Amino acid sequence: MKRYKNLWDDFISMDNLELAAKKAVQSKKSKRATKFFLKHKKKLLNKLQRQLQNGTFYTSQYKIRKIFEPKERLIYILPLYPDHVLHHALINILGPIWQSAFVRDSYACIPGKGLHKASGTIMRFVRRNKYVLQCDIKKFYPSINHNVMFNIIKRKIGDKKLLAVLWDIIKSCGDEKNLPIGNLTSQWMGNVYLNELDHFVKENLRCRDYIRYCDDFCLFADDKKILWEYKQKIDEFVRDKLKLEFSKSSIYPVARGVNFIGYRHFKKFIMLRKYGAKKLRRRIENIANHDDVSDLAVGQLAAYHGWIKWCCSYNFLKNLCRRAWRISNDSGLFIWNGMAFS
Repeated sequence: MKRYKNLWDDFISMDNLELAAKKAVQSKKSKRATKFFLKHKKKLLNKLQRQLQNGTFYTSQYKIRKIFEPKERLIYILPLYPDHVLHHALINILGPIWQSAFVRDSYACIPGKGLHKASGTIMRFVRRNKYVLQCDIKKFYPSINHNVMFNIIKRKIGDKKLLAVLWDIIKSCGDEKNLPIGNLTSQWMGNVYLNELDHFVKENLRCRDYIRYCDDFCLFADDKKILWEYKQKIDEFVRDKLKLEFSKSSIYPVARGVNFIGYRHFKKFIMLRKYGAKKLRRRIENIANHDDVSDLAVGQLAAYHGWIKWCCSYNFLKNLCRRAWRISNDSGLFIWNGMAFS
């Protein structure tokens, strides 16, 4: 395995910090903190560069928010400057290195992949197999072990100064465990962490039909016995090597429909999951009951449309047509059948 050692100069270069700043402010330019940062960008980036050179940068204090979608989670929020800028600067350098080590069967938070490509892959696996082993990691991000995480990173990254910055970020939340949900770096590190599992499944178990999206993953086969063997070996690997455990794991016929990434995948069609359909209907009705629909709500509805249109949803949309309404007399934008169009 190639180990990268001379990354520091590229990381702290002003070109990299400028690029990181550009990415960090995308879709946030209306916020007060962003306006302040853009007004004093040159001065602030020079200050960040000096802090990194002097070894005086430390992760800022988190603001913690609790959400309940779909289950209770703690979201850790850092300021735009210096943290978001720094995290983008790190990923500019480390992202291509880490991505080159990922297996092709990992789909979450990776440029060029994502939910719909994962759904297409699942459909191929469903059509050529009889059974599926589906597993989910229990409280994945809060359970990530700091020492295990850092040791995995050190196998690929050998730049000591850069490792010191990464260690500060890893240790910024909790003593031994927890990678804060909300950080850009956490998304990538989570993938790096479970990339160990990906390689174990592909290289040790030699499972052909395997897919992972975040901490949810599936293995397919025509024989249940093979999947039971996979389950036992994966359970041991996850527990002993990664210090994690399953929240659920089950083996069942693909004919039942594989519930994955919000869809139910059958051999000939894709449907919304029942829970997802109920939640979506409730959200759309909540928006419909407000006379003044915000830009955020319009964006949410567009996202829902993008989600729905990838599956068989005629009856579901037919139901929602009863909730059709005009959003804005000025823009001429309507919501009908859960779809936004002008």
